[in-house]
Amino acid sequence: MRSYTLTGQQQPRLALAQTQDVPPGEGEVSIDLRAASLNYRDLIMTKRFKDAVPLSDGAGVVSSVGEGVSGFANGDRVVIGFMPAWVEGDINESKQASSLGAPGADGVLRDRIVVPATGLVHIPEWMTFEEAATLPCAGVTAWSALFERRPVQPGETVLLLGTGGVSIFALQLAKLAGARVIITSSSDAKLARAQALGADHVINYRTTPAWEEEVLKLTQGVGADLAIDPAGPATLNKTLAATRMGGRISLMGVLTGFDGPINTAAILEKRITLQGIYVGPVSSLRAIVATGIKPQIDQVFSFEQAEAAYDALEGAGHFGKLVIQISR
Repeated sequence: MRSYTLTGQQQPRLALAQTQDVPPGEGEVSIDLRAASLNYRDLIMTKRFKDAVPLSDGAGVVSSVGEGVSGFANGDRVVIGFMPAWVEGDINESKQASSLGAPGADGVLRDRIVVPATGLVHIPEWMTFEEAATLPCAGVTAWSALFERRPVQPGETVLLLGTGGVSIFALQLAKLAGARVIITSSSDAKLARAQALGADHVINYRTTPAWEEEVLKLTQGVGADLAIDPAGPATLNKTLAATRMGGRISLMGVLTGFDGPINTAAILEKRITLQGIYVGPVSSLRAIVATGIKPQIDQVFSFEQAEAAYDALEGAGHFGKLVIQISR
Protein backbone atom coordinates (compact mmCIF):
# COMPACT_ATOMS: atom_id res chain seq x y z
CA MET A 1 0.00 0.00 0.00
CA ARG A 2 1.31 3.46 -0.89
CA SER A 3 1.35 5.98 1.92
CA TYR A 4 2.73 9.49 2.37
CA THR A 5 4.09 10.64 5.71
CA LEU A 6 5.21 14.05 6.93
CA THR A 7 8.95 14.71 6.96
CA GLY A 8 8.84 17.57 9.47
CA GLN A 9 10.62 19.77 6.91
CA GLN A 10 9.47 22.64 4.74
CA GLN A 11 10.74 20.88 1.59
CA PRO A 12 10.07 18.15 0.87
CA ARG A 13 7.06 17.99 3.15
CA LEU A 14 6.17 14.43 2.21
CA ALA A 15 7.89 11.06 1.99
CA LEU A 16 6.37 8.16 0.04
CA ALA A 17 6.58 4.64 1.43
CA GLN A 18 5.09 1.18 1.01
CA THR A 19 3.25 -0.04 4.11
CA GLN A 20 1.26 -3.13 5.04
CA ASP A 21 -2.52 -3.26 4.97
CA VAL A 22 -4.37 -3.65 8.25
CA PRO A 23 -7.66 -5.62 8.21
CA PRO A 24 -10.74 -4.04 9.79
CA GLY A 25 -11.58 -5.06 13.33
CA GLU A 26 -14.98 -5.33 14.97
CA GLY A 27 -17.15 -2.37 14.03
CA GLU A 28 -14.62 -1.15 11.47
CA VAL A 29 -14.56 -0.78 7.69
CA SER A 30 -11.67 -0.71 5.23
CA ILE A 31 -11.87 2.00 2.56
CA ASP A 32 -10.03 2.03 -0.75
CA LEU A 33 -9.42 5.76 -1.01
CA ARG A 34 -10.13 7.54 -4.29
CA ALA A 35 -9.64 11.21 -3.42
CA ALA A 36 -8.50 13.53 -0.63
CA SER A 37 -8.76 17.29 -0.19
CA LEU A 38 -6.50 19.79 1.55
CA ASN A 39 -7.22 22.32 4.28
CA TYR A 40 -5.12 25.09 5.81
CA ARG A 41 -4.78 22.85 8.87
CA ASP A 42 -2.66 20.53 6.74
CA LEU A 43 -0.01 23.24 6.28
CA ILE A 44 0.16 23.70 10.05
CA MET A 45 0.64 19.96 10.50
CA THR A 46 3.67 19.93 8.16
CA LYS A 47 5.44 22.42 10.44
CA ARG A 48 4.61 20.67 13.70
CA PHE A 49 4.84 16.95 13.12
CA LYS A 50 6.69 14.23 11.26
CA ASP A 51 6.02 10.58 10.35
CA ALA A 52 2.21 10.95 10.56
CA VAL A 53 0.07 10.26 7.47
CA PRO A 54 -1.47 13.65 6.59
CA LEU A 55 -4.86 14.93 5.40
CA SER A 56 -8.20 14.52 7.14
CA ASP A 57 -10.66 14.57 4.24
CA GLY A 58 -11.12 11.51 2.08
CA ALA A 59 -13.67 9.51 0.09
CA GLY A 60 -13.57 6.08 -1.46
CA VAL A 61 -15.08 2.63 -1.76
CA VAL A 62 -15.72 0.08 0.99
CA SER A 63 -13.39 -2.87 0.35
CA SER A 64 -13.80 -4.91 3.54
CA VAL A 65 -16.22 -4.95 6.47
CA GLY A 66 -15.42 -6.07 10.01
CA GLU A 67 -17.64 -8.07 12.36
CA GLY A 68 -20.69 -6.34 13.76
CA VAL A 69 -20.94 -3.73 11.00
CA SER A 70 -24.36 -3.02 9.52
CA GLY A 71 -25.41 -0.50 6.89
CA PHE A 72 -22.25 -0.82 4.79
CA ALA A 73 -21.13 -3.40 2.26
CA ASN A 74 -18.26 -3.91 -0.16
CA GLY A 75 -18.55 -1.51 -3.08
CA ASP A 76 -20.39 1.23 -1.18
CA ARG A 77 -19.24 4.77 -2.01
CA VAL A 78 -18.50 6.69 1.19
CA VAL A 79 -16.95 9.81 2.66
CA ILE A 80 -15.18 9.75 6.04
CA GLY A 81 -15.94 12.11 8.91
CA PHE A 82 -13.15 14.48 10.01
CA MET A 83 -13.47 13.03 13.52
CA PRO A 84 -14.87 9.51 12.95
CA ALA A 85 -15.54 9.09 16.67
CA TRP A 86 -17.69 12.25 16.82
CA VAL A 87 -20.96 10.92 15.49
CA GLU A 88 -23.30 13.47 17.11
CA GLY A 89 -23.82 15.56 20.22
CA ASP A 90 -21.25 17.79 21.90
CA ILE A 91 -17.54 17.45 21.37
CA ASN A 92 -15.25 16.01 24.03
CA GLU A 93 -11.59 15.07 24.28
CA SER A 94 -11.98 11.49 23.08
CA LYS A 95 -13.98 12.59 20.04
CA GLN A 96 -11.46 15.30 19.23
CA ALA A 97 -8.61 12.80 19.52
CA SER A 98 -10.02 10.93 16.51
CA SER A 99 -9.26 13.89 14.18
CA LEU A 100 -7.61 12.37 11.11
CA GLY A 101 -4.31 13.56 9.71
CA ALA A 102 -2.54 14.08 13.02
CA PRO A 103 -0.34 12.01 15.33
CA GLY A 104 -2.44 9.24 16.85
CA ALA A 105 -4.94 9.23 13.98
CA ASP A 106 -3.17 8.86 10.64
CA GLY A 107 -4.89 10.53 7.71
CA VAL A 108 -6.04 9.72 4.21
CA LEU A 109 -3.08 10.44 1.92
CA ARG A 110 -2.67 6.74 1.16
CA ASP A 111 -4.34 3.95 -0.75
CA ARG A 112 -6.40 2.44 2.06
CA ILE A 113 -7.63 3.31 5.55
CA VAL A 114 -9.53 1.49 8.31
CA VAL A 115 -12.09 3.55 10.25
CA PRO A 116 -15.11 2.92 12.49
CA ALA A 117 -18.23 2.33 10.41
CA THR A 118 -20.02 4.98 12.48
CA GLY A 119 -17.66 7.57 10.98
CA LEU A 120 -18.84 7.00 7.40
CA VAL A 121 -21.53 8.61 5.26
CA HIS A 122 -22.85 7.21 1.97
CA ILE A 123 -22.41 9.54 -1.00
CA PRO A 124 -24.91 9.78 -3.86
CA GLU A 125 -24.11 8.47 -7.32
CA TRP A 126 -24.12 11.96 -8.84
CA MET A 127 -21.33 13.13 -6.51
CA THR A 128 -17.75 12.37 -7.56
CA PHE A 129 -15.19 11.11 -5.07
CA GLU A 130 -13.28 14.37 -5.58
CA GLU A 131 -16.36 16.40 -4.64
CA ALA A 132 -17.18 14.21 -1.65
CA ALA A 133 -13.61 14.51 -0.35
CA THR A 134 -14.03 18.29 0.05
CA LEU A 135 -16.84 17.97 2.59
CA PRO A 136 -15.54 16.57 5.92
CA CYS A 137 -13.64 19.63 7.14
CA ALA A 138 -14.52 22.73 5.08
CA GLY A 139 -18.10 21.72 4.28
CA VAL A 140 -18.94 20.63 7.81
CA THR A 141 -17.22 23.70 9.26
CA ALA A 142 -19.40 25.95 7.08
CA TRP A 143 -22.49 24.00 8.13
CA SER A 144 -21.58 24.37 11.81
CA ALA A 145 -20.85 28.09 11.41
CA LEU A 146 -24.28 28.71 9.88
CA PHE A 147 -26.58 26.31 11.68
CA GLU A 148 -25.13 25.42 15.10
CA ARG A 149 -26.77 26.94 18.18
CA ARG A 150 -28.84 29.56 16.30
CA PRO A 151 -29.41 28.71 12.63
CA VAL A 152 -29.25 31.52 10.09
CA GLN A 153 -32.73 32.69 9.08
CA PRO A 154 -34.19 33.68 5.69
CA GLY A 155 -33.57 37.36 5.00
CA GLU A 156 -30.63 37.66 7.39
CA THR A 157 -27.33 39.07 6.16
CA VAL A 158 -24.28 36.81 6.28
CA LEU A 159 -20.76 38.23 5.91
CA LEU A 160 -18.10 35.87 4.56
CA LEU A 161 -14.38 36.59 4.58
CA GLY A 162 -12.37 35.25 1.67
CA THR A 163 -13.10 32.69 -1.04
CA GLY A 164 -11.47 29.58 0.40
CA GLY A 165 -13.21 26.30 0.99
CA VAL A 166 -15.18 27.24 4.12
CA SER A 167 -16.40 30.57 2.75
CA ILE A 168 -17.53 29.13 -0.58
CA PHE A 169 -19.41 26.31 1.13
CA ALA A 170 -20.95 28.89 3.47
CA LEU A 171 -22.00 30.99 0.47
CA GLN A 172 -23.81 28.07 -1.12
CA LEU A 173 -25.45 26.96 2.12
CA ALA A 174 -26.46 30.49 3.16
CA LYS A 175 -28.19 31.04 -0.17
CA LEU A 176 -30.04 27.73 0.24
CA ALA A 177 -31.23 29.03 3.61
CA GLY A 178 -32.57 32.23 2.02
CA ALA A 179 -29.93 34.59 3.42
CA ARG A 180 -28.37 37.67 1.86
CA VAL A 181 -24.60 37.22 1.42
CA ILE A 182 -21.74 39.73 1.41
CA ILE A 183 -18.34 38.23 0.59
CA THR A 184 -14.81 39.66 0.49
CA SER A 185 -11.70 38.80 -1.52
CA SER A 186 -8.54 40.43 -2.84
CA SER A 187 -9.37 39.17 -6.36
CA ASP A 188 -12.04 40.62 -8.62
CA ALA A 189 -11.99 37.39 -10.64
CA LYS A 190 -12.79 35.35 -7.53
CA LEU A 191 -15.51 37.82 -6.55
CA ALA A 192 -17.09 37.40 -10.00
CA ARG A 193 -17.16 33.64 -9.44
CA ALA A 194 -18.74 34.20 -6.02
CA GLN A 195 -21.44 36.34 -7.63
CA ALA A 196 -22.12 33.55 -10.11
CA LEU A 197 -22.77 31.29 -7.10
CA GLY A 198 -25.28 33.75 -5.68
CA ALA A 199 -23.35 36.32 -3.62
CA ASP A 200 -25.49 39.47 -3.31
CA HIS A 201 -22.64 41.90 -2.65
CA VAL A 202 -18.87 41.62 -3.11
CA ILE A 203 -16.03 43.68 -1.64
CA ASN A 204 -12.41 43.68 -2.76
CA TYR A 205 -10.57 44.24 0.52
CA ARG A 206 -7.37 45.19 -1.29
CA THR A 207 -8.97 48.11 -3.12
CA THR A 208 -11.36 48.78 -0.21
CA PRO A 209 -9.19 48.30 2.90
CA ALA A 210 -11.94 49.73 5.14
CA TRP A 211 -14.21 46.88 4.07
CA GLU A 212 -16.01 46.87 7.40
CA GLU A 213 -17.34 50.37 6.59
CA GLU A 214 -18.56 49.10 3.22
CA VAL A 215 -20.44 46.30 4.99
CA LEU A 216 -22.14 48.90 7.17
CA LYS A 217 -23.09 50.92 4.08
CA LEU A 218 -24.59 47.83 2.46
CA THR A 219 -26.63 47.15 5.59
CA GLN A 220 -27.81 50.73 6.15
CA GLY A 221 -25.47 51.16 9.09
CA VAL A 222 -26.73 48.08 10.94
CA GLY A 223 -24.13 45.42 10.19
CA ALA A 224 -24.28 41.72 9.35
CA ASP A 225 -26.46 39.36 11.36
CA LEU A 226 -23.84 36.62 11.14
CA ALA A 227 -20.18 36.88 10.14
CA ILE A 228 -17.95 33.92 9.32
CA ASP A 229 -14.29 34.69 9.94
CA PRO A 230 -11.74 32.06 8.87
CA ALA A 231 -8.77 34.40 9.23
CA GLY A 232 -8.44 35.13 12.95
CA PRO A 233 -6.71 37.94 14.86
CA ALA A 234 -5.82 40.18 11.90
CA THR A 235 -9.44 40.47 10.77
CA LEU A 236 -11.53 39.88 13.89
CA ASN A 237 -11.68 43.53 15.01
CA LYS A 238 -12.94 44.59 11.58
CA THR A 239 -15.43 41.71 11.65
CA LEU A 240 -16.67 42.93 15.04
CA ALA A 241 -17.17 46.41 13.57
CA ALA A 242 -19.10 44.94 10.63
CA THR A 243 -21.43 42.85 12.81
CA ARG A 244 -24.70 44.26 14.13
CA MET A 245 -25.59 44.73 17.78
CA GLY A 246 -26.80 41.39 19.07
CA GLY A 247 -25.22 39.67 16.06
CA ARG A 248 -23.08 36.56 15.83
CA ILE A 249 -19.59 35.72 14.66
CA SER A 250 -18.43 32.19 13.87
CA LEU A 251 -14.65 32.06 14.23
CA MET A 252 -12.89 28.97 12.92
CA GLY A 253 -9.69 29.99 11.19
CA VAL A 254 -6.11 30.80 12.03
CA LEU A 255 -4.97 32.03 8.63
CA THR A 256 -3.42 35.06 10.35
CA GLY A 257 -2.11 33.18 13.38
CA PHE A 258 -3.34 32.51 16.90
CA ASP A 259 -2.53 35.69 18.83
CA GLY A 260 -3.40 39.36 18.54
CA PRO A 261 -5.20 42.26 20.26
CA ILE A 262 -8.99 41.86 20.24
CA ASN A 263 -11.49 44.67 20.85
CA THR A 264 -13.34 43.02 23.71
CA ALA A 265 -15.29 46.26 24.29
CA ALA A 266 -17.04 45.76 20.95
CA ILE A 267 -18.03 42.23 21.94
CA LEU A 268 -19.47 43.47 25.23
CA GLU A 269 -21.10 46.72 24.13
CA LYS A 270 -22.67 45.23 21.00
CA ARG A 271 -23.61 42.01 22.85
CA ILE A 272 -22.08 39.96 20.06
CA THR A 273 -22.03 36.19 20.36
CA LEU A 274 -18.57 34.92 19.39
CA GLN A 275 -18.56 31.18 18.82
CA GLY A 276 -15.55 29.02 18.13
CA ILE A 277 -16.04 26.39 15.44
CA TYR A 278 -13.89 23.28 15.15
CA VAL A 279 -15.46 21.29 12.29
CA GLY A 280 -18.43 19.20 13.48
CA PRO A 281 -19.86 15.69 13.90
CA VAL A 282 -20.58 12.98 11.35
CA SER A 283 -24.27 13.89 11.60
CA SER A 284 -23.47 17.30 10.10
CA LEU A 285 -21.51 15.63 7.29
CA ARG A 286 -24.59 13.55 6.55
CA ALA A 287 -26.72 16.70 6.55
CA ILE A 288 -24.52 18.60 4.08
CA VAL A 289 -24.40 15.61 1.72
CA ALA A 290 -28.20 15.61 1.78
CA THR A 291 -28.41 19.27 0.67
CA GLY A 292 -27.25 18.35 -2.84
CA ILE A 293 -24.88 21.33 -3.15
CA LYS A 294 -22.06 20.95 -5.67
CA PRO A 295 -18.61 21.51 -4.13
CA GLN A 296 -16.40 23.99 -5.94
CA ILE A 297 -13.05 22.44 -6.85
CA ASP A 298 -10.29 24.71 -8.12
CA GLN A 299 -7.73 22.08 -9.11
CA VAL A 300 -7.21 18.30 -8.96
CA PHE A 301 -3.70 16.85 -8.54
CA SER A 302 -2.54 13.28 -9.05
CA PHE A 303 -1.25 11.23 -6.12
CA GLU A 304 2.27 11.74 -7.44
CA GLN A 305 1.71 15.52 -7.41
CA ALA A 306 0.87 15.67 -3.70
CA GLU A 307 3.78 18.00 -2.95
CA ALA A 308 2.60 20.37 -5.67
CA ALA A 309 -0.88 20.35 -4.11
CA TYR A 310 0.63 21.58 -0.85
CA ASP A 311 2.49 24.30 -2.75
CA ALA A 312 -0.79 25.44 -4.30
CA LEU A 313 -2.46 25.49 -0.89
CA GLU A 314 0.36 27.60 0.53
CA GLY A 315 0.11 29.96 -2.45
CA ALA A 316 -3.54 30.66 -1.53
CA GLY A 317 -4.56 31.40 -5.10
CA HIS A 318 -7.38 28.86 -5.19
CA PHE A 319 -11.13 29.40 -5.21
CA GLY A 320 -12.90 26.72 -3.22
CA LYS A 321 -10.98 23.48 -2.76
CA LEU A 322 -7.81 21.68 -3.85
CA VAL A 323 -8.04 17.91 -4.30
CA ILE A 324 -5.63 15.00 -4.72
CA GLN A 325 -6.88 12.07 -6.79
CA ILE A 326 -5.51 8.94 -5.11
CA SER A 327 -6.81 6.43 -7.66
CA ARG A 328 -9.54 6.18 -10.25
